[in-house]
Amino acid sequence: MHAEEEAAILVGAVPRAGDLEALVRRRTSGEPLEHIVGWVGFGALRLAVGPGAFIPRQRSRQLARAAIRAAAAQERPVVLEAYAGVAPIAASIAAAVPTAEVHACDIDPQALRWARENLPAVAEVHAADGLAGLPAGLRGRITLIAAVPPYVPTGEAELIPRDLRAHEPAAALFAGVDGLDRVRDVVETAADWLAPGARVLLEINRRQGSAATATARHAGYTASYRTGSDGQTAILDLRA
Repeated sequence: MHAEEEAAILVGAVPRAGDLEALVRRRTSGEPLEHIVGWVGFGALRLAVGPGAFIPRQRSRQLARAAIRAAAAQERPVVLEAYAGVAPIAASIAAAVPTAEVHACDIDPQALRWARENLPAVAEVHAADGLAGLPAGLRGRITLIAAVPPYVPTGEAELIPRDLRAHEPAAALFAGVDGLDRVRDVVETAADWLAPGARVLLEINRRQGSAATATARHAGYTASYRTGSDGQTAILDLRA
């Protein structure tokens, strides 16, 4: 985002968030713009977000579009966004596919408060570590799981901008030596929750595509991955 665009957003936030000088001081000290103004644009949506929460990335819009297409093609979609954070994928599906039964889960209670604000009242928000802790009533019913799990290798912190490393929870960023710990968690635990013919869509980096696909196939899924237009972000596509 250009400096002029950031300045315009800060000026627009003044009536709600305080005087402009204070907001500029927060930004120049390294606090993310989205945490300061309390929202992030995500496609046609404006999502609530705040200090301590993972900020949805624009690259994840390709996962949102893929998940919307998948849910819209299902007769009775029951959708879960795992590792949801503030629930950008669940919110996108809820807005685009009104027939979908929408759920979001995360282990971070602070993120879940933002998720609740971003989702319609009929959507459900659950405290769960990965898929562990979901309500029993979802077992065998979910037709689509979509997630942006943490997938940055722990030894590659330099891939994350410094301001985000300082203000976002590390658990929402890093996932083991190869970055695939949380992906493996989903692959290894999803089967009990999925309806016949369900799909799982996970955002990863393209460098992780071959390893993640092999893991999913070993677990019995039909699996593939595709790289997005940015040349870096990929979607792992699993079919039960």
